[in-house]
Amino acid sequence: MKVYDDKHIKNVVLLGASKSGKTTLAEAMLFEAGIINRRGTVEEKTTVSDYHEIEHERGSSVYATSMHTEWRNYKINIIDTPGLDDFIGEVISSLRVADTAVMLLNAEHGVEVGTELIWKYVEEFKKPIIFAINHVDHNKSDFEGTLEQAQTRFGKAITLMQYPLKQGDGFNSIIDLLKMVMYTFPPQGGKPKKLPIPIEEQERANTLHNELVEKAAENDEKLMEIFFEKGSLNEDELREGLKLGMLHHDVYPVFCMSAKKDMGSGRLMGFIDNVAPSATDQFKERLKDGSELACNPKGTPALFVFKTLIEPHLGKIYFFKVMSGEVKTGMDFYNPASRASERINQLFIMDGKNRIPVEKFTAGDIGATLKLKSTQTNHTLCIPGKDFEFDPIRFPESRINTAIITKNKTDDDKLSMVLSDIHQEDPTINVEYSRELRQVILSGQGELHLATAKWRLSHIYHLEVEFIKPRIPYRETIQKPSQANYRHKKQSGGSGQFGEVYLKVEPYYEDMPEPTGLSIRDKEVIELTWGGKLLFYNCIVGGVIDQRYLPSILKGVMEKMQEGPITGSFVRDIRVIVYDGKMHAVDSNDISFKIAGMMAFKDAFQQADPKILEPIYEVEIFVPEELMGDVVMDLQTRRSVILGMDTKGNYRVVKARTPLAELDKYSTSLRSITQGKGSYTGRFAEYAMVPSEIQKKLAEEYKKMESH
Repeated sequence: MKVYDDKHIKNVVLLGASKSGKTTLAEAMLFEAGIINRRGTVEEKTTVSDYHEIEHERGSSVYATSMHTEWRNYKINIIDTPGLDDFIGEVISSLRVADTAVMLLNAEHGVEVGTELIWKYVEEFKKPIIFAINHVDHNKSDFEGTLEQAQTRFGKAITLMQYPLKQGDGFNSIIDLLKMVMYTFPPQGGKPKKLPIPIEEQERANTLHNELVEKAAENDEKLMEIFFEKGSLNEDELREGLKLGMLHHDVYPVFCMSAKKDMGSGRLMGFIDNVAPSATDQFKERLKDGSELACNPKGTPALFVFKTLIEPHLGKIYFFKVMSGEVKTGMDFYNPASRASERINQLFIMDGKNRIPVEKFTAGDIGATLKLKSTQTNHTLCIPGKDFEFDPIRFPESRINTAIITKNKTDDDKLSMVLSDIHQEDPTINVEYSRELRQVILSGQGELHLATAKWRLSHIYHLEVEFIKPRIPYRETIQKPSQANYRHKKQSGGSGQFGEVYLKVEPYYEDMPEPTGLSIRDKEVIELTWGGKLLFYNCIVGGVIDQRYLPSILKGVMEKMQEGPITGSFVRDIRVIVYDGKMHAVDSNDISFKIAGMMAFKDAFQQADPKILEPIYEVEIFVPEELMGDVVMDLQTRRSVILGMDTKGNYRVVKARTPLAELDKYSTSLRSITQGKGSYTGRFAEYAMVPSEIQKKLAEEYKKMESH
């Protein structure tokens, strides 16, 4: 296969809401370039992308899929991404290595909520972007309305490059404002005829062309001078101005097409070739230490692993971008994260599931390899002696949790290993064993995301599991001071056990005054691993308890704090003051004072008006304005506090604080309420007291569970 230099390699990621046509466009691009000789369809399950069994079952993308085309002396690497935000991790990792994003808008639906969510990451990565308004052939297509929505949401950088002569069933011609011609397509799509712009469209086309020229000239002083001198720019100057505008997010070119009919995809590819920035045009890559590295084909060889895919009969496939230098088969690399050496024995271009062996990749290119020993997603491989790491991909926090159990307990060990593999493949799926909840917790971006993981466990790894409702990590605290004492005494021949402890407990809050009326000999402030604090005071006078027993008393208190008396939850924000006690010259020991401290704390806690705290999450719900009232009403039934409302483009954002206990299966409810148009994000905010009636119910449930 031909080896392309860095200036002739373009990396694009296809983005957009579900059903915007990304996979169909990728298929058209591969067909136009001659990589495939027949266009497959999502419906027939014959596309190069979406080749996994679960994608065939669902009829939509679940994984980001890498492909390539060779088009007019350029190599275009294409990454097709899922449209549902449950799989946002696939989008983020792909955006990280792309040089240009192509955002598809559905001409029937306009700027959808999925587009809004993805846009946040486009801005975060500062990637040049092209908008492609697709489905212009749909009988409900509204090209002008979609363009207007895009201009409202994304601002003056929206720059029209084309518009359809007609839309709907009659769509077959595009007015191109860069080349100032009309492309007319045959009924089956493909290669169009270049025709003059019709007389009735010339005035509009000239006006829009002049606006395009002005927009291109604004991005460079030399181009501006040429524009003022000549009143226009030639095609090469236009391209240069548009590229600079894209790099600085001042120009968002807009194209129109029907990917399904293969009308407009070739022109988009031509623009990607001639105008879209390459990796070497981009800003320098940031390293972990804060320094930067340019994408230079003659630089130090280095690559960044942005995705790991596990194929059952092949093992792990590592997708990487060459960030600098050249990567050849047989080269040795060093992994600073794992401190291990790796040899690259095989290199591939991936077209879906098909592997094309190659001998080398140059800076800016995207490839894949196999059989790395100690490398994962987000790892850097550099040549030995050059110890640096690229800034890692930062994946979003999980939004939904479930507890997972195997139907056959003998599969527990296998489940642990398999879930580790699934996390490596998809870092937005997290797994932990919660000692607090005594459950294995699987976390992800939504119920569909977790259902996909369950499908894989069953169909790929042949593990039968159940998802059960996770327990809520409640906390317990107190609302008033109290005191108690406890004597532990045990005699059973020989040395006995004796320890007596008097202590006070008080609710703790920041900057509270020190205890009065007591002699403070020592104070320990403990930041609890589960949140909150314990302040432990030694106020013993007269040697009634030897100092060496105070750590044992503290240990007893800490043990009881890990199992609160109301629900068995962790206790937080307590001040404990040990002020008196007794010991025995022979029978006192550490275990005696540990037990005495534990039981005195338990008694005092129960008398101090104990209260259950629940985790509160701050949620943001993206929803069309006409459905906002239904969403707010539903939130109020979930004990939410509405914090405010905002507008983003055509969507409203409802901000609220909601108890975690009320968010179980919320993503499904939200989709139902909003006909699939709403989505939400959530993150932990604070712990707050539960209402009295809920505390009573929780206490009764715990008591019943303990009795069994």
